[in-house]
Amino acid sequence: MTDRFRLTMAQLNPTVGDLAGNAAKARAAWEEGRAQGADLVALPEMFITGYQAQDLIVKPAFVNAAVREIEALAEACADGPALAIGGPCPEGAKLHNSYYVLQGGKIAAVTHKYFLPNFNVFDEVRLFSRDQLQGPVSINGVRVGMPVCEDAWYPDVVEAMEESGAEILVVPNGSPYFRNKYETRLNKMIARVIESGLPLAYLNMVGGQDDQVFDGGSFVLNPHARLAVQLPVFEEVTTTVDFVRGDEGWKAEEGTFVTHPGAWEQDYNVMILALRDYCRKTGFGKVLLGMSGGVDSALVATIAVDALGAENVRCVMLPSEYTSEHSLEDAKACANALGCRYDFVPISKGRDAITETLAPLFEGTEPDLTEENIQSRLRGLLLMALSNKFGEMLLTTGNKSEVAVGYATIYGDMAGGYNPIKDLYKTRVFETCRWRNANHRGWMKGPEGEVIPERIITKPPSAELREDQKDSDSLPDYPVLDAILDILVDQDGSVSDCVAAGYAREDAMRVQHLLYISEYKRFQSAPGARLTSRAFWLDRRYPIVNRWRDEG
Repeated sequence: MTDRFRLTMAQLNPTVGDLAGNAAKARAAWEEGRAQGADLVALPEMFITGYQAQDLIVKPAFVNAAVREIEALAEACADGPALAIGGPCPEGAKLHNSYYVLQGGKIAAVTHKYFLPNFNVFDEVRLFSRDQLQGPVSINGVRVGMPVCEDAWYPDVVEAMEESGAEILVVPNGSPYFRNKYETRLNKMIARVIESGLPLAYLNMVGGQDDQVFDGGSFVLNPHARLAVQLPVFEEVTTTVDFVRGDEGWKAEEGTFVTHPGAWEQDYNVMILALRDYCRKTGFGKVLLGMSGGVDSALVATIAVDALGAENVRCVMLPSEYTSEHSLEDAKACANALGCRYDFVPISKGRDAITETLAPLFEGTEPDLTEENIQSRLRGLLLMALSNKFGEMLLTTGNKSEVAVGYATIYGDMAGGYNPIKDLYKTRVFETCRWRNANHRGWMKGPEGEVIPERIITKPPSAELREDQKDSDSLPDYPVLDAILDILVDQDGSVSDCVAAGYAREDAMRVQHLLYISEYKRFQSAPGARLTSRAFWLDRRYPIVNRWRDEG
């Protein structure tokens, strides 16, 4: 009887659609496990295709190509440990989200995912079919249960595997980050361990995919819910864990244990990794952004430098007659502190030309929001021209507060390919700037110290599209606005909930109105890093045409 089982956990970063590249990563992990004398090398959920592949996964040619890569991996990894890897499995008219065990040059076993998530960013019910409950897989004389991701969030699948003789649980995951999610995962897995009495290895992928970041943070739990291993967040890492059979059954020996940072640091790391991987996986090496002298663009510039390096970031100041001297000074000071390129492109002549062109049509009207938006759209035009000319992806800089209420100009300051702070409310923007000025980590490519001048953080926010303009002229103060948005968006609350929390009914009604009428803007906005479980894009899908309003 086997008394020791060695598991190599590969917390790695796949790329959606890069079948050969993902297979190469899997092969390298297998070779590392073989060198460690592993019995099993495990990779995360849907690793061969990358995750989430969305509707790409129902394209037959793509699925067939993925299966061929898995079959080729089985042949290449015949002489050594078993290799477990997530991928699609077609069965007649059905398609499963599956976990393959490759051993002896062939596909030795396949476990199909049973519980298909259909909430937040997940839409698996329309993509995959559910199969019957399955038992464990025998690997070198040890029966290993392999509940796939969501299957371990409920007792049913683990219970069926335990009753079928499972001795160790290995849970492959594609679980994306949102703030404080690790505690939720850990508590769910503790429940499965206590119910089953089995040790459990939770293996999560890492890396950015569109708006989502998979944060890793894999761990191993022993019976009685004691952590034996805890891997870092946001890092690729491969580690080997020994399970030993004793009088009370199987138990993992203590191994790598990395303490995770707090929520502020994790959020910042998400924004860095999301942008870095978005650029790397789409082929962009350089970015640019409009540098206004305000806090949002300063934070986006800092994120860009930390993600890509100062040499790959261009900041462009596009002043008008309404741009203050403070903004001019602050934008340049921030760009200089970050060490990135800073260009100065006044828009006055271009704006004059547009004004003259439109004058016959605008005759007899008063200046209004139209003229303000012309400035924003002219800036967008110039930034996109630079993007096209130099092959630098344009970053947009609107925070979640502005994205929520439409305080942004479509085809103007909303122009761009990615928005690192899309899910960060304005009040958190200020605090994130302070956090970054006070903290530096090895995964940041930017310089240490105060890179965002204090005046940028403390001065009243303004779009500077007219004389003496302030954001508070058009919106409630940001602490009030963000608190109301948290209730209406993040908590799915009502106007009455806002009033019960102490906010004025007229403010709540106004914010609700702005939220609904801005849906068309969000529909056309750039993707951005997901920090919460109610981010704008896949988490919250509302109709553009919508006459319903909560009257409170």
